[in-house]
Amino acid sequence: MSKINTNRDQLVMISALGVISDPPLNILSPYRISADGKPMILPGTGGITYNKRIGDSAINLWGDHIEPAVSIKHPDSDRTSPFNGGLVVMSCVGNRATVVSGDAKGEVGLVTGKHGGVFHVMVDFTRKQMDMMTVGDKMQVKTYGQGLAMTDFSGVQIRNLDPAMFDTIGIVGNVKTGRVEIPITHLIPAACMGSGLGQSHTTAGDYDIQMFDEETVEKHRLNDLKFGDIVAITNADNTFGRVYRKKSISVGVIVHSRSVVAGHGPGVTTLFTSRDGLIDAVIDPDANLTNYFKKL
Repeated sequence: MSKINTNRDQLVMISALGVISDPPLNILSPYRISADGKPMILPGTGGITYNKRIGDSAINLWGDHIEPAVSIKHPDSDRTSPFNGGLVVMSCVGNRATVVSGDAKGEVGLVTGKHGGVFHVMVDFTRKQMDMMTVGDKMQVKTYGQGLAMTDFSGVQIRNLDPAMFDTIGIVGNVKTGRVEIPITHLIPAACMGSGLGQSHTTAGDYDIQMFDEETVEKHRLNDLKFGDIVAITNADNTFGRVYRKKSISVGVIVHSRSVVAGHGPGVTTLFTSRDGLIDAVIDPDANLTNYFKKL
């Protein structure tokens, strides 16, 4: 096994602006209907989530699609605008986000993932940093990483990953076999995957792990999932969108919390994928962004 070379010298680093989002909620009908038919009012996406960060449980909380730490979007109110697209598509896990307005001006956080539907980018900050922030504060992200590739391992694709993060994960490969080893916390069957299927690409959001079958949850330890966990999904090809394909495998990061809504659950933003199953996913309980960010 050997260290892996990449094309990082060819990549372009470019700015993208985001503002801290308000947490949206329909005031006329604030209920979420759970998979067993119960109406529930729960905190959800957006805002500054002061007491939930990477490394915390994505399961044991009273919320739905909770995004850890700080959620940002482009100031344009249209979540599908090309400007928000520039922010969301080009931002990569591990990118630096610098606050450029408000009392926290100058503070720096790191991108932890992207959430489809609302099209937010999540950024990790300390509680002290977050206490200085206000909804509407602006951040500039140094987007860098889309297009990253392993020069000797064409059978494994990279998505949404800062090159510095690639280095900290400690990936190794075997040039003779074309296989790479990636540390993960959980191995998840594609049968669990729900909302987010059917997209034509994997650069602007995530897809959800359904947790409504108790036997499956227990077998795969899904109740232990944490924000920032690196996980593998078997029989899942994320090369062009997200599809079920036997022998394929994809690796991503847990970006938002569980959900009570049918078809939804903890979200996974894609980081690696191999149509031919050339990823060896190795269980490592320390495979979480909290540990990798310390090395950046």
